[in-house]
Amino acid sequence: MNAVINAPPAAIPGPAWNNRFAALGPDFFTALQPTPLQTPYWIGRNEALARELGLLEPWFSSQESLELFTGNKVAQGLQPLASVYSGHQFGQWAGQLGDGRAILLGELQTGAGPREIQLKGAGLTPYSRMGDGRAVLRSSIREYLCSEAMHGLGIPTTRALCVTGSSAKVRREEIETAAVVTRTAPSFIRFGHFEHFSYNDQHDQLKILADFVIDNFYPACRVAAQPYAALLQAVSERTATMVAAWQAVGFCHGVMNTDNMSILGLTIDYGPFQFLDAFDPGHICNHSDTQGRYAYNKQPNIAYWNLFCLGQALLPLMDAQAQALAALESYKTVFPQALEGRMRAKLGLPDALPEDKALIEGIFQLLAADKVDYSIFWRRLGGFAPGAGNEPVRDLFLDRTDFDAWALQYSERLEPVDHGLRADLMLKTNPKYVFRNHLGEQAIRAAKLQDFSGVDTLLKLLQAPFEEHPGQETFAGFPPDWATSIEISCSS
Repeated sequence: MNAVINAPPAAIPGPAWNNRFAALGPDFFTALQPTPLQTPYWIGRNEALARELGLLEPWFSSQESLELFTGNKVAQGLQPLASVYSGHQFGQWAGQLGDGRAILLGELQTGAGPREIQLKGAGLTPYSRMGDGRAVLRSSIREYLCSEAMHGLGIPTTRALCVTGSSAKVRREEIETAAVVTRTAPSFIRFGHFEHFSYNDQHDQLKILADFVIDNFYPACRVAAQPYAALLQAVSERTATMVAAWQAVGFCHGVMNTDNMSILGLTIDYGPFQFLDAFDPGHICNHSDTQGRYAYNKQPNIAYWNLFCLGQALLPLMDAQAQALAALESYKTVFPQALEGRMRAKLGLPDALPEDKALIEGIFQLLAADKVDYSIFWRRLGGFAPGAGNEPVRDLFLDRTDFDAWALQYSERLEPVDHGLRADLMLKTNPKYVFRNHLGEQAIRAAKLQDFSGVDTLLKLLQAPFEEHPGQETFAGFPPDWATSIEISCSS
């Protein structure tokens, strides 16, 4: 009989890596290795995103993958780095900042183009300042779930591939455990990258950076008469459409510093964010924002202020200040048009009429007066029927008389609109599931006890927020009373 020789198991092939940002040169970053964490474990794995990135099983669930996305091992071909940038924080120039707890591993080639892979919480960098370079379980779960929630809502965003945890201790307001969230985007370049080189009179590096962004992400700007003014205009318009989407869905970012603004118009850096529960235009979600600079209703103007800072940073590449001012003007047109378009869709109006603006303003006033639950109102409005009692939506209001007056105007506006078309549009526009703070808090509490089922359940719901998901209705209900006591800050 022939002897059977058991061959060693074949290595699971991992991805091939690149890093275009590293090719910019050492003025733009510091090359360094992530700092390992002891005994890492999986908290959440976004298998749908992994497939989009071409990260296939069994590699994505392997020990090799776990070690890589925790920062414990660096795969062949990687060029890990932390980038340098500066920025304005809470309206004040803060000087040099940089990736204080984020390390760019490299770049994957995907069917949708190159995607950077970044570890958040992977250890100290030269830009950590007084920080420890770590992220905690709480904040990592929040970013993992919210970035995917935003993607599910169709809002431009960075995305989260996975979260890993460790028993390593991290001090915040209290002692917590460490975690690493792996996030991905076409680029993590921020307004603050441009501010850094402009404020330091490094105009050659500023031009290299601007050319890199134009050539890789805004190629149409290259053939414009003024390429750098065209870049500013394109960024302004992308930012305008992003913030309009925030306002329509009731999303509060919480810390819109210039170093937290993506040059690609993506929602980036999920810290003290919140989806509105009761509608309050002046709601401040960030406990650290004592002056209310980043309140919900101030976000559109803050975005323009940040774009103005970007325009100032780009001035050395332009012939005159007037070019930058002209480029910024598009924001003032694109934002209101984008917001009105989204609000008409939320109302189920497939076309635009002059009276729509008053209809939109009227319902916002009623929602604010009675502090009506924002998401539940819009979802229930999908079942509105002209001439009917409409109790499910009417009962959300204390002042039924004012609502009835608005409902009459709405009914008249709906007369030429096909009912089936309207209902379908509203169900596809008004989510049933949003990532409320109390849902995140419940999942985090369970995760601290090593139960990650809540994280997995929320991920599935938030990736498809417009679907009904029978049996999961509790995740779409009113927040409990204790939800108002949840405080989120810049450490969140």
